[in-house]
Amino acid sequence: MSKAYKDHLGRPIVAVTGMGVITSLGQGLKDNWAALTGGVSGIHKITRFPTDSLSTRICGTVDFIELPADNAVERSYAMARETTLEALAQAGLSGDFNGPLFLAAPPIEPEWNARFELADRSPPSERPGDAYNRFLAAMRQKADPVFHEAVLFGSISERLADRFGTRGLPVTLSTACASGATAIQLGVEAIRQGRTDRALTVATDGSVSAEALIRFSLLSALSTQNDPPEKASKPFTKDRDGFVIAEGAATLVLESLEAALARGARVYGILKGCGEKADLFHRTRSSPDGGPAIATIRAALADAGIDESAVGYINAHGTSTPENDKMEYLSMSAVFGDRLPSIPVSSNKSMIGHTLTAAGAVEAVFSIQTMLTGTLPPTINYQNPDPAIVLDVVPNVKREQQVTAVLSNSFGFGGQNASLVMTAEPA
Repeated sequence: MSKAYKDHLGRPIVAVTGMGVITSLGQGLKDNWAALTGGVSGIHKITRFPTDSLSTRICGTVDFIELPADNAVERSYAMARETTLEALAQAGLSGDFNGPLFLAAPPIEPEWNARFELADRSPPSERPGDAYNRFLAAMRQKADPVFHEAVLFGSISERLADRFGTRGLPVTLSTACASGATAIQLGVEAIRQGRTDRALTVATDGSVSAEALIRFSLLSALSTQNDPPEKASKPFTKDRDGFVIAEGAATLVLESLEAALARGARVYGILKGCGEKADLFHRTRSSPDGGPAIATIRAALADAGIDESAVGYINAHGTSTPENDKMEYLSMSAVFGDRLPSIPVSSNKSMIGHTLTAAGAVEAVFSIQTMLTGTLPPTINYQNPDPAIVLDVVPNVKREQQVTAVLSNSFGFGGQNASLVMTAEPA
């Protein structure tokens, strides 16, 4: 391999040759980008289930395409399928993909209707032992692949592998809100290690349900500013009160730069660096001193072989929760110092909400699109700045500005932190 195709550590350079995305703003990269840069919000009142007794009644669900309303697995699979079709078409690939699949999917339990259906399939019994044995016998006699696929999130990667002809065992992962970035990191590592010339990285989350809403509400994590819905997500403002739960999916086709150019593929961007660190402070809260997040950003920059002066734009995690926004600001301040106020830092979540497992990949796609178009998406609802957070958030209106290196942060529940550094295609 020529040195032109290797990075500063002698590893294959990893290129992005295809992207696909679905969020509450629309289906496809074109519609999403137009809405995102136009400052349009996809947040709306919940119609999927009753919310009369709930403190949060808003969301960023994907309701404009035909998805199963009562099955999170089917919703997640359908969105992943559609974004993968878009990404492969953009990459100019057809037939079997012939590379590994890394999927980020939400690690939630089956919804209640699926649990009831499972209970109905279990035969009655007088003794627990008899019940278990008869249940196993019934499952052997009445194997139902359709039901199996409908209740297990692990089945999504298998279905995608069958649909797109990926190679090897499909990997399903979950690192909370950092999952999408982690899936990308696994794809990057597979190419760098010489195990493959291409990888398919997918992140999807269609898990918005009454149960999910209640669980996050019990953690006091969700915004309760229901009216108007589109004003609820307001990252880095003084009156932010929580994130808005949302759905979405994104797919990226990753290839070694050498292989991509050899087949005449268009290169949309370079996955330059990945950083990942654990935070042991609390099950849901991030360490208030920002230590693990600081280490994550620095690790991503070091992996990319650049210093902080090269970063021209930051796609913030920016959830709109009081604690997370403060922690992210402190961590960025520690890394970028006095230069931080001059670096544009915006949050896509102000418009699409928090797509949870999918967020890292969705925001990676938007980060690459930022470099391709020379347009910085805004942070909307920025009317009441937090005086303790001094940032250029690209307030309310997009900005035309060419950047060649972007940092994208994903800091998840459970101490999962991941950052990606993306750069424009090398000359």
